[in-house]
Amino acid sequence: MISTPHLAAYSDALVVLGTAGVVVPLVRRWGLSPVLGYLGAGAVLGPLGLGSLSKAFPALFWFTIGDAQNVAGIAELGVVFLLFLIGLELSFDRLSTMRRLVVGLGGSQVLLTGALIAGVAAAVGKSPAQAIVLGASLSLSSTAIVLELLSNQERLTTSVGRASFSILLAQDLAVIPILVFVSILAARSGGSVLTILASALLQAAVAIAIIVVFGRVLLRPLFRLVATTRSSEVFIAAVLFVIVAAGVVADQAGLSMALGAFVAGLLLAETEYRKAVEATVAPFKGLLLGVFFFTVGMNIDIRELLREPLWLFGGVASLIAVKSLLLIGLGKLFRLSWPVAVETGLLLGPGGEFAFVSIGIAAAAGLIDPALARFALTVTSVTMALTPLLSLAARRLASRLTASRAVDSGLTVRPTAAQKHAIVVGYGRVGKVVCALLKEHGIAFVAADLDPAAVTRDRRAGHEVYYGDATDSKFLEACGLATAAGVIITIHTHKPIDDVVEHVRALRPDILIIARARDADHARHLYRLGATDAVPETVEASLQLSEAALVGLGVAAGPAIASIHEKRDEIRRALQEAAREAGLDVIHSVKAKTPETRRA
Repeated sequence: MISTPHLAAYSDALVVLGTAGVVVPLVRRWGLSPVLGYLGAGAVLGPLGLGSLSKAFPALFWFTIGDAQNVAGIAELGVVFLLFLIGLELSFDRLSTMRRLVVGLGGSQVLLTGALIAGVAAAVGKSPAQAIVLGASLSLSSTAIVLELLSNQERLTTSVGRASFSILLAQDLAVIPILVFVSILAARSGGSVLTILASALLQAAVAIAIIVVFGRVLLRPLFRLVATTRSSEVFIAAVLFVIVAAGVVADQAGLSMALGAFVAGLLLAETEYRKAVEATVAPFKGLLLGVFFFTVGMNIDIRELLREPLWLFGGVASLIAVKSLLLIGLGKLFRLSWPVAVETGLLLGPGGEFAFVSIGIAAAAGLIDPALARFALTVTSVTMALTPLLSLAARRLASRLTASRAVDSGLTVRPTAAQKHAIVVGYGRVGKVVCALLKEHGIAFVAADLDPAAVTRDRRAGHEVYYGDATDSKFLEACGLATAAGVIITIHTHKPIDDVVEHVRALRPDILIIARARDADHARHLYRLGATDAVPETVEASLQLSEAALVGLGVAAGPAIASIHEKRDEIRRALQEAAREAGLDVIHSVKAKTPETRRA
C-alpha cells in the first residue's frame, strides 16, 4: 500500500505533467510563450493559489500542488540543464567574435542596472547584502522567453536578435558569480560583504579550475569510448553522467550545481561531440525547464496582486523603465541604431527567471525579508508576463523611428549555418573531396561522421567535422536541417544511406538530397525513397574510365567530356524512369536540374 506522503508526491507530479500535456499546447495555440503557461499554471495551481484550499476542498488534492518540495528536486535539475546548454552553445571563437557586444554592452548593462537598483534599495534602508542581491537579481532578463519570441518571429539573426543575444549571453555568464555570491553569503554569518564576495570568487575559481582540468583530460576519451558502442542509450547515460557529476562536484565545493553543469557544457562545446550531445539533451531540457518554470510560478502569490496594487504597479513600471532606458542609452553608446536600441531595450526591460533562484535562496537563508522577497518576485513575474506585449509595442515603435547612424556591421552578419548551407553526411575520402570543393566555391557546410576515431583524428588535423548520427532527427536539427539547402550523403554502406534519405525526406520534403549509391539497382531504390539525385559508384567509375580512354585514344577533351555528360544524363533518366515504373514517383527530380538547385 502506498503511503500518504508518496501519494501526495505522485499527485503533484501528475499535475505538472498534465500542465505540460494540456495547458502548454493550449497556450501555444493562442500564440503565447509556453513559459508563461507554466508560470500561470504554477501560480494558479500552486500552494499559494488553489493549493491553499485543498484542505477545505479535498477534491482539489488531485488538481493542485500541496507541497512545493515534492517537485523541487526536479526543478533544480531544470536549472542545471539550462546552464549546461548555455555552456554548450558557447565557444571561445563565438565569444571572441561578439566580445565587444557581450563584454561591453552586456557587461555594462548588468553592472550599471545592478548598481542602480542596489543603490535605490540601500537608500530606502536595506542592508548592503539585501541591496546587492536585489540589484543583481533584477538586472537580469528572461533568456527563455526573449529567445523563444525572437525564434518564433524568425528574427534571431537580425540586428535586434544579435544585440539581444549578446546582452542575454552576458547576463547568463553573470548568473554564475551571482549564484555563488548568494550561496556563500547564505552559508556565512560573519564578515563584510566585500570579504565574502572575494572569498566566493576565489572558491569558485578553484572549483572551476579543478572541473576544467579533469574535464579536458577525461571528457574526450570518455565520449570516444562511448561512441564506439554506437548505442544511443549508452550515449544518453554518458551525457547525463557528465552533467550530474559536474553539478555534484560543484555542489560539494560549496557552489551551485548549475555552475558545474555550465563548465561541463563549455568544455564539451569545444569537442566533436557537441552537436550529438545537444541533440541528446534537448528532450530532457524542455520538460525539466517546464517543471522549473512551474515551480517558479508556485512562488507567485496572487494575493500580492490585490494586497498592494499601487505599489506593485509602481514596481513593475519602475523596473521596466529603468532597465529599458539604461539599455537604450547603452545601445546608442555602442553604435546601435535608434530602432534597434529602442526595441532591444523594451524587449529586455522585464525581469528574468533567475531572480526566482537567487532571491529564493536568499529568502530561505533569511538574508531577505519574506514579504520583500514575495513582492520582488511578484514584480518580476508580472514583468515577464508583459514581455510579449512589450515586444509588440517595441516593434511598432521601432518601425516609426529613423536610424540616425549605420547599424553595427557586426550585428547584420548572418551566421554561416543560416545561409542555405549543405549538410555532408560522412567524412571519409569521398566526403573530404566534397567538402573541399564546397569550400573552394564558397558554399557553407556542416560535416558529420559516425566514426568516433576518424572524427577525433580529423579534428586534430584541423578539419571542422562533428560526431553524430544523421538518422537522429534531433542531431539533424542541431546541424541546421531546417535552414539547409541540401544534404549530401557520402557514406558507402547500403542500409545507413537508405535510413538517412528516409529521415531527411520525412523532415524536409522540399530539400535537395544527393546520395552516393552502390550500383544502379541501389540508385533506383534511392530514387524511390525520395533522393533528388543518386550517384552509383559503378556507373561513375565506368564513365571516368571511358573519359580517360576517349582522350587517350585521340578524341579532343571537349567533345569527350560532353559525351560523358550526355551519357551520365541518359543513365540518370533511365534510373529515374525505372523508379517510376516501380510504382513511386521520383521526388523533386526536376528540381535537381534547375540552376538554382545546382548552385545550392
